[in-house]
Order: sequence, then C-alpha cells, then structure tokens
Amino acid sequence: MKIALSTYSLSRRMQEGTLTQLGCIQKAKEMGFDAIEFVGILPHDGSSVEEYAARLREECERVGMPVSNYTTGADFLRCESLEKEIERVKHEVDIAALLGAVSMRHDATVGYPEGTRGFRGFSDCLPVLSDACRQVTQYAKQKNVRTMVENHGFFCQDSERVEALVNAVHDDNFGLLCDMGNFLCADEDPAAAFSRVAPYAFYAHAKDFHIKSAMGPNPGSGFFRTRGGNYLRGAVIGHGEVPVLQCLQILKNAGYSGNFAIEFEGIEEPECGISIGLENLRRFVSEVFEE
Repeated sequence: MKIALSTYSLSRRMQEGTLTQLGCIQKAKEMGFDAIEFVGILPHDGSSVEEYAARLREECERVGMPVSNYTTGADFLRCESLEKEIERVKHEVDIAALLGAVSMRHDATVGYPEGTRGFRGFSDCLPVLSDACRQVTQYAKQKNVRTMVENHGFFCQDSERVEALVNAVHDDNFGLLCDMGNFLCADEDPAAAFSRVAPYAFYAHAKDFHIKSAMGPNPGSGFFRTRGGNYLRGAVIGHGEVPVLQCLQILKNAGYSGNFAIEFEGIEEPECGISIGLENLRRFVSEVFEE
C-alpha cells in the first residue's frame, strides 16, 4: 500500500516556473513519498507529450518512484463530437501506458451546457456517459490500464451518481477514484458517501477542507463555493473537517488494498502543507490498516 504525491499538489510551483513535472519526481522522493501521480503531461522543454511522458517514466525508474496513476480530463457531454472525444481519451490511455501507470482517471462530464438542460437530469445522460466510459475502458484493458472516474466536477460528483455510472458501465476494468474531500463540493457527507462507493474504489485521494456555512459571512480569499453555496478551502490533511480516518476505515472494511495519493490544495506553502499531510496520513493509514 503506497502513498503517492499528486503533481497537482505542486501546481503553484509549476505555475511559478520554479519546478517542472520532471522535477516533481525528485521532489516527491525527497519528501518521502512512495510513488507519484501525474496530472496531465506538461512538457517544459518543447518536447511532445509522448516524448515527455517517456522521459518522466525514465526518471521515475531512475530514482525508484513508481507511477501510481495518471489523471486527465474529459467531457462526454459538452464535447463538440462524442466520437472524437472518446478517441482523444483513448489516446490518453496510450499516454498512461507510456508512463507505466496501471490506472488512469478521466472525468465524465461537468454537466449539460448552460441553457440546454431543461428537464434532463443525470439519469438522462447516463446512457451516453456509460457507453463512452465503457469504450474507453475496453480499449484500456488491452493496454493493462484500469480506468476510473472521480467524484469531481459538481454535476457528476454525488456518490449516488458515480455509483450509478460504474454500475451502468458494468466492466471489471472500470471503477472509481474516491476523493475524500470532493463529496463536500456537492454538500455530501464524506463518510456517508464513502460507505456507498468504497466497494468500487480502485484508487483514493486523501484531501482535507475547511468548511464554512453559507449561513455565515463570506470568509474571503482562498475559499470557493459548493453546489449548495457553502464555503470550502483546501486544508492540510488532518487540519480540516474531512473525516479522513473514518474514510480510511470504511475503505478497509470494504476490502480496499490499493494506493493513496495526497492532493493538497491549501493556501499554506506547498512543501509545508504536503509534508505535514504526509506525516498525518501515514499515521492514519498505520492506525487503520496495520492494527
């Protein structure tokens, strides 16, 4: 059971230009992580995505840092051409294979385009989403890559919706990336949500949030609004209100034996927030899985 660093956690440093994805590998090693998760491929040197993915894999192998997962975006509802979007996501599977990743997370959709939803809810688009995800995962199976969707993007975020999607796809190569914090974006209790979706988990994100009620004043910079209008701000794992320890216990009870990745998005300096979060998460994992 490995704990990985999601490169998303170091987005601030990459945006500043002080770190590249290639540099994230050594950084993760120095910080004490067991593996690394890449979020997209971001060549810093003008090389192609394919060339850079191959270089990332070589560097990971050199420093002994396995690639635990590859994360990419997708939208099978708002795309101009569903067929082209499916083919594009299949190519992302090729990138995952180049990286040496055994799993890939892609989105399903962020919802109907503005002004077009009408009387159409999630159940209306489920056949489209499930067919697209099924085509991708059947292709990925040939590459020995398992595919997942995450509770992410507001519209396809609730536990009932992602559970319905996995069951509609109905393929043993397709499951869920369960993010401990993201259910709060849809105003859903993380522990209750995990108790529903844990049996479908292929991979898990450890994340924490500070929460402020919409009944109170706007807490200002650093917070964003949930679907129901509450306020969330990224937190160091163990410092916020997400029941991380309980979510781990629920995963254990469901027979989970996969890996975890830290996805830090707090306002603290990334190195500090990530390091404290890793220390806390290791302790939590030890308490739950090694008891």
